[in-house]
Amino acid sequence: MGMAYKTQESAEALWVVRDKVQFMGEVPEMGLSVVEVTVPPGSGTPPHKHQSIEIFRVLSGEITFTLFDAALPTQIVAHAGDVLTLRSYQPHNYANTSNLPAQMLAIVENSMSRFFRDLGHSELPPAGPPSTEEIKAVMAACQRHGIEILNI
Repeated sequence: MGMAYKTQESAEALWVVRDKVQFMGEVPEMGLSVVEVTVPPGSGTPPHKHQSIEIFRVLSGEITFTLFDAALPTQIVAHAGDVLTLRSYQPHNYANTSNLPAQMLAIVENSMSRFFRDLGHSELPPAGPPSTEEIKAVMAACQRHGIEILNI
């Protein structure tokens, strides 16, 4: 396969709940994808775990990651340039608790890209927290893709 070139404007983008996920590239032979995620203020994920490794590099803004390995969760407030590597099945979540959008680049297994494509929509989501219907859709997609939402 030859070289692939995408600009931020040309990359496919989907809204996954409130986050914008752009599909920047993939290496099918290695089973890896690169996505850019824009996280609006107040957005984030519930505590969860999955098979895919994840490497996050914050590009702008501030993302609070929480790791749920020990009796006491570990919070990491990551800023532009910071990198966080999560192993397979590491319980975690992230949130943008600031009042400005944040962006991060993530290297994930292609299984996570498939989850984003399954759950994502091309139309801009409504403001505010997810509706009951959206939460049901997230839970169903998680079940289809082997992502476990944790009750922490």
